[in-house]
Amino acid sequence: MDKKELRKQIKALKSQYSLEQKIEMSRPLWHELEQNVLFQEARTVLMYWSMDDEVFTHDYVVKWAGEKKILLPCVKGDVLELRVFEGMESLKPGEAFGILEPVGKLYTDYDVIDMIIVPGVAFDGQGNRLGRGRGYYDKILKETRAARKVGICFDFQFVEEVPVDELDVRMDLVIHG
Repeated sequence: MDKKELRKQIKALKSQYSLEQKIEMSRPLWHELEQNVLFQEARTVLMYWSMDDEVFTHDYVVKWAGEKKILLPCVKGDVLELRVFEGMESLKPGEAFGILEPVGKLYTDYDVIDMIIVPGVAFDGQGNRLGRGRGYYDKILKETRAARKVGICFDFQFVEEVPVDELDVRMDLVIHG
């Protein structure tokens, strides 16, 4: 199956669940992540502010911002810029997808990022990830070599095989359920 077809298939599956169901389905995934020693030891974590069709992150971004430095991505043209999450009042709608993004100064110290929680359309058991097709995350994942890369997805997004090419970056761990 090619990337386009797999994206279409997963989109159809996502549409079968309400936002409330996806929020409920996200809780055990976060519980598993929070029990992971790599997450517990991480000081600087790049998370994401979830869209309605992704594993829900809003409560967890807020929860962990008190204990860890939480970074969120901001779409600028065809790249992701990183900024520190400094509370709900620091969020404004971004230029792409209408996702809330932090305002404030650019975060460029990629070497101290310990973990990246990565959304995706689909993942497989080899750590391969299928994104939305714009390559935003692949660029940032290549620049953060030291960070542990953790994909997080619902069970129906965890597939036997994700089609990959040379630009795709593998995850170190995929949490699904």
